[in-house]
Formats: sequence, structure tokens, C-alpha cells
Amino acid sequence: MASAASSPRLRHRILNNAAARTVLSIWAWFVLGLVIIIWTPLVALVWLVTLPFDKGHYAAGYLFRRLTVAHQVLNPLWTFRTTGTNITDPRRPYVVVANHQSFVDILLISHLPWEMKWLSKATFFKFPLVGWMMRMAGDIRLVRGERDSVVAAMATCRARLESKVSVMIFPEGTRSKDGELKAFKDGAFRLAIENHVPILPLAVNGAYTALIKGDWRFGVSDAEVRVLEPISTDGLTIDDLPTLRDRAHHVIAAAVAEMRAAA
Repeated sequence: MASAASSPRLRHRILNNAAARTVLSIWAWFVLGLVIIIWTPLVALVWLVTLPFDKGHYAAGYLFRRLTVAHQVLNPLWTFRTTGTNITDPRRPYVVVANHQSFVDILLISHLPWEMKWLSKATFFKFPLVGWMMRMAGDIRLVRGERDSVVAAMATCRARLESKVSVMIFPEGTRSKDGELKAFKDGAFRLAIENHVPILPLAVNGAYTALIKGDWRFGVSDAEVRVLEPISTDGLTIDDLPTLRDRAHHVIAAAVAEMRAAA
């Protein structure tokens, strides 16, 4: 849904008017806090009701991601779009991979109309309300640099895939400091090959300006997440991992370059 900021004239005024961006940022932060407060008991209710039969926490997770849609609609500084391949079966599990430009990538990707569990830093789970919802949603906790945590996280990823829920991983490992695509790590591709599920590549562009490092104010952003064609892992072995990894990197890099050229 396009927000008021989609007007080119208004966007230009905001970009060149620090006072306007400050006021709109205060509003956007207020709305975000309000939506989180409203959403937490709703997610808890869905989690409790569906807990006996929804082992993959699909319903609670799906509702949790809708929080980002509500916030974006009420945030006049951001316009988010989802484009590309239509995924017709939301319970067909994929290992989803995407480039990572900004923390806001998470909010943008959450607009996609199906649920997937996120491999996330353990510190996120400690946040009040949001961390609680991540736990209820069945997101996957990872402590970087701890082997036992990596092993446990991959086991949880396998359990989610077996429950017919996709898993979302940023294969760069962390956000790009300059917005350029970095090399991919092996973990996501090993997971896909070992569990015989396709890779689903996503290309993200435009979220880099939505939250500027060192500035509490939101930036003006017209961001897009494009769903690319799934990459099959049928017949692949661990020996094919580098080829699969490099293929995903290539298609995402090409799509991001195309999106930037069209912006």
C-alpha cells in the first residue's frame, strides 16, 4: 500500500526539511511502539489457542509479521513493495535467502504473504515484547561464534522445515556496511541440500535509507523486495554446495543491480 510519502513533491520536501522528518519520525516511532503493545497480547492469544496442533507456530508467526505491515501503512516516510515470483503454496518449505542492507530489511521482507521462521541473533530475543513475540512465533535463536548454538540452531531449522514452514537466513551473516552484496556463507545452502528443500532467493533494495546509522530519525525510503525463482536442490550433494551458493549470490546480485538501475 502506498503511503503519503509516495508523492514525489512531498518526498522532496521531507528530504530537504529536517524539521518535517523529525516530526514524522516521532510519529513513526510512537506508532511502532503502539502497534507492538497492541500486537503482543494478540500473538500470545493465537499462540495459546494453536499450540496443541500448530507445531511449526505458523499462525502465531504469521500474525507477528503483520505488525510490520500495520506500521508501514501508518509511517508516511516509507513505501514498501513486494514483487516477483508468486508463491502459491505457503506451506511448501524453502530455505529463503536475501541480501542484507539494513535492519529495515527484516520489516520489508515480513510483508511477503507467507510465514517463515527467522534465524536471528540471540540478543533480539531479550527485547521486551518483540523478543517475547519472536519466541512465540518460533523464530530461531543463534549466538554467533558459539558452536553449540550453531548446531542447536540448525537442528531447530530442520524441525521448522519438517513442520512445512520456510526458514529465512541472511547468508552474508550480517548487514552490509556500504549496501554492497558481500560473499555468502555456507550454512543456508548446507541446510537446503541436507533437507532436500529448494533455495528461495530474495532481492532487497531501498531499505538502506530507511534507518540511517547514527540518526534516530527515520529516512525516506521506497523499498522493494523481489521474490526470485526457486533454485532446486534435487539430486545435489554437499559437493555441490559452492555451486549452489554462488548461483544464489549471482541471481540476487543481478536482481539488485536491475532494481537499482530502475529506481
